Amino acid sequence: MVELDDEHGPRGAALTVGEVARRSGVAVSTVHFYETKGLIESWRTGGNQRRYHRSVLRRIAIIRIAQSAGISLATVREALDGLPHDRVPGSADWNRFARSWRDLLDGRIVALLQLRDQITSCIGCGCLSLEDCPLRNAEDQLGKSGPGPRRLVPGPR
Repeated sequence: MVELDDEHGPRGAALTVGEVARRSGVAVSTVHFYETKGLIESWRTGGNQRRYHRSVLRRIAIIRIAQSAGISLATVREALDGLPHDRVPGSADWNRFARSWRDLLDGRIVALLQLRDQITSCIGCGCLSLEDCPLRNAEDQLGKSGPGPRRLVPGPR
């Protein structure tokens, strides 16, 4: 958190935590949470009140979009790390974020499609077969050598 006595911050009019929450559609506690995670930044006035640069609104929008796509806050933070807190992320920034998240999202899409296509074979069986269930035991190398606890069974593995 940057210590400043200036009510207007580094550039332009500053927002209170309540204004940020109201305008971004998140709870005040969420604003504070994002700040503790290093996703957004504030400074303190001479009266020790938090102030936020207006660019925080775009940052919170990006965070919420990423979260709705299942992207972790740690991944979002990595994307935002190189971006100054007092600069509004633009379309070039968004394109960079989207490109970096594409492989992650594509992998999740493939996994979900596989789950969708394979889940019907497990409904009703109840066993979740350790021998051949692709959902419970995908690519199990030890299972190929036989049933049971292979690490505890004497013999070749």
